[in-house]
Formats: sequence, C-alpha cells, structure tokens
Amino acid sequence: MRLPRYLTSRRARRWGAAFAVIFAGLAGGLVGLLLGGRIETPVGPTDVSLLLRPHLGGGTTIQIPPLGALHLDTHWGPIALEARITELRPEPARELIENQTALNGLTDQISDQLRHGVIVLLLRATVLALTFSFLAGLVLFRSWRRALVSLGSTVAAMMVLTLLTWFTFNPQAVAEPRYTGLLANAPQVVGDARSIVERFSAYRAQLARLVGNVSKLYAATSTLPTYEPDPSTLRVLHVSDIHLNPAAWSVIRSVSTQFQVNLIVDSGDLTDHGSKPEDKFADDIESLKVPYVFVRGNHDSMATQRAVGRQKNAVVLDDKLQEVAGLRVYGVGDPRYTPDKTTRDDNLGADQLRLNGSQLAQKLRGAGTTPDLVVAHDPNEGEGFSGTTPIVLSGHGHKRSTRLLPSGTRLFVQGSTGGAGLRGLEHEEPTPIELSVLYFSRATHRLQGWDDLRLGGLGLSSAQIERHLEPKPDRTIGPPNTPAPTGSPTFPSLPPSQWPSETPPATSPTPTRPPEGD
Repeated sequence: MRLPRYLTSRRARRWGAAFAVIFAGLAGGLVGLLLGGRIETPVGPTDVSLLLRPHLGGGTTIQIPPLGALHLDTHWGPIALEARITELRPEPARELIENQTALNGLTDQISDQLRHGVIVLLLRATVLALTFSFLAGLVLFRSWRRALVSLGSTVAAMMVLTLLTWFTFNPQAVAEPRYTGLLANAPQVVGDARSIVERFSAYRAQLARLVGNVSKLYAATSTLPTYEPDPSTLRVLHVSDIHLNPAAWSVIRSVSTQFQVNLIVDSGDLTDHGSKPEDKFADDIESLKVPYVFVRGNHDSMATQRAVGRQKNAVVLDDKLQEVAGLRVYGVGDPRYTPDKTTRDDNLGADQLRLNGSQLAQKLRGAGTTPDLVVAHDPNEGEGFSGTTPIVLSGHGHKRSTRLLPSGTRLFVQGSTGGAGLRGLEHEEPTPIELSVLYFSRATHRLQGWDDLRLGGLGLSSAQIERHLEPKPDRTIGPPNTPAPTGSPTFPSLPPSQWPSETPPATSPTPTRPPEGD
C-alpha cells in the first residue's frame, strides 16, 4: 500500500527540519568549542598557550619556539590539543637557573599548573560549546523546543567525543614521540623516551629539566643584539654542501617555516658524485615552497644542475643575473668537476679561481650591473667579486666563517648543511649541520644582520643560534684596492676589547687541490 504523496512530503519536510536543527546545533557547538578551547596559563617561569583545534588524527602537539615541536599520538579523534610556549618571564627563569632547590621543586609545580590549565580549558570549551549550540537553534528557528534539540545534539556529540578519546587514549604515546623543527636533531632534550613509560617519576623530572633547558635558552638569547626583523625585511636562508644527506631537507624545511624565509640560496655540492642515481635527491627542493637559488659545486655535475632546474621553485644560476624575491642575485657554477680523488683538477688553484671571479666581476661592472648578492661555491672565486657587490655567499670548506674585504664586500662562507654527508664520519668529531638566516632591507637591499644556526653532527644533540649585526649596512662598496671601512667587527654588542677577529675564508694552499672529501 503506497502512502499518499502529501504524507511522504510531510515526512520528508519533518526529517529535513530535524536534520537542520541537529546540524545547526553541531555547527554552533563546534564554533563554541574552538572559541572556548583557548587559554593561556602559567607553567613554571613560562606562559603556555593551550588550545583545542580540529585535526582528523587527534593527538597532542607541544610547540617550543624556535626549537620546533614534539608530537604525541595520545588519542584519536577529530580534536587535537596543542600547547605552545608563548613567553618566558626573565626574573623567575633567572632564579630557577641559579637556584637548584627551586629547580627540584619545579616538578610538582609544573604538573599541578598543567593539570589546572587543561581542566579550565575543557570546562571553558564545554560551556561555550553548549551555549553556542543553544543560541544557534534559538536564533535560526526562533523556538525554545528546537533550541533544546540543538543543545541535545551537541551534548550527544561531546559524549561521543569524550568516549572516543577515552577508549583510544594511548599511555605509551610519550615513549613514541615525533620531533619536528630543530628538536628533530636534539631528541635528548626531552630525555630517554624508553625509560619514560617504565618510570613516570623520571619523566616528571625530565619535564622539569626540559623547562629548565628552555629557560636557559631564552635567557641566553635575551642577551643577543637587539635586531627585530619587521615585515619589510627580506629573509634569505643560506645553505651549502648538503652532500646527499636527506636529513638536511627536514632541517631546511623547519627553519624556512619558522623563520618565514622569502628565499633559499644553496651555494653548491648538493650531491657527492653528480651521478644519475643522485638526480632524484633534488626532488625534495619542490616541497620547500619558496624560491630556491642554486649554483653548481665541484661535486655537482651538469646533470645535477639540470635535475635542480626541473623543480618548479628552483632558480639555477650559472654566469647569470636574475631578480628573485626582490633581490638581484648573480650566481656562477664551480668551473671544476671533482667528485672523487681520481678526477682532481690541478689546473685550477686558488689564484686561478680568484682570477676567474675577477673576470666575471669585470664583465658585470662593464655592463653597469651591481648585484645585491653574488653566489659562488668556492670562496676563492667569490673573493674575485670584491668591490662588485655588498655580499658574496659561498661554501666548499665545510667550516663557517665571514670576512669583510678591503673593498667593503662581505665574504660569507657557509658550513655544511648536510653535516658533510658521509664525510662527517671521517673526523674524530662529527661535522655540525650549519645554515644561516640573513636579513636584508627591502628598501635598500643591503644586509642588516644574520642568525647562524648550528646543530650537532651525527650522534650529537646540541642546538645553537647566534645573532650578528652588520655594523655599517649602507657602507660604500668600492674598488678592491680601497682601504677597509672602519667599524668592521661583527659583534657590535660587545665592548671593543672583546671584539673577536673575523675568520678568513677557507682557502687552499698553493699549488692547490680541493681539500680531501670536498
């Protein structure tokens, strides 16, 4: 027996109205949950922001700027918990560092403050979710009855969410953390994960040490020269000598995200031998999502250069000037191809490389071109551009240094962003991972300062950031035979008696060969 059409139509309208009421309640509840699920609470000497956010995988994320993040698979569901250190109070932190007794008592204080913060967060989120759900039903349908149905739908959804979190809660999550950012290279900062589950009291002690370590980090960085990049600043990340180390991509990606860089410059030796199987290593460049300027190193073949050029965001420079992210960048590939000891080219020593650079610089000056930035793999060739540009970026030596040349040009030599790859195992101490963030004025295109980042090499867990200021950013750049400008030390925050001398670039003896492993 078929029901009359008016009855089926009435039933459809009734079900549609019911779904609309339920949907309105759930939408209002979600808005209230997200608005209410955000508080800031004191934890030890820091202020920590706690927030609930939509995330299909659930879990807990602990953000520790600028080190990175720690991810824990604590639960599964559509809502994740995020904790972020937003501010350090200097006086309590200093007292904590100087007073061991205060550090010992910090464990219980942290536990109580975190527990209180999470409880307040959940209560606030629940109240606002229910309130917004009821108001959504009342405003949209102008009916107390339908408003109560909307409220009921949110109550049911929150009960389901609570049960889902309860049954999927994973107490082992703290033993299986995922590190991103600089923490990926320093996992020992949060202690031995295997012992955490077995001895929870030991974990609480590690948590206190973590806060203490972060306090020391912030206390140290508070003494750095006060240069705050503003929105008009161009941020350039300088990397070099990655030497086929896949871990370098994670570091570059994290640093470029955290420092919001506009441009990445790679001064060469992306690979070890420049062979065809190594070409695929360049595919990760595209995932960085910002322009990537590349010049060929002596370990990179022309095939390597072409592999980089195939990436959408890559800009390959080989005796070429191009404007990238607002800066005029000139780059030249290394004239040598010496991937191993059997292919050394003895005809190109330091003097020949300088002459090659000088000839290219003369060609630029003859064309009336003044690059904002020159990139050359070997610092000897880079020195040939003295007086042609304010700054030259290079690599090759696997040891970072900087020197202000007599012409006013700054020669910047980057260390190995890949920890020199497998070469990092050839020495008594692992080669550190080094990269730098350079800050340029968007108006003048001149370098204002830079941050040097260093991560401990293989087997190490140290992380270090050093801030440097350019003493005279708008100094005159003259011919190479002009006297050195005054005020050249790179540590203006120290008294003159403590200014360190600037390190010369890595050069090879004459007659020269590229250093072993380079």
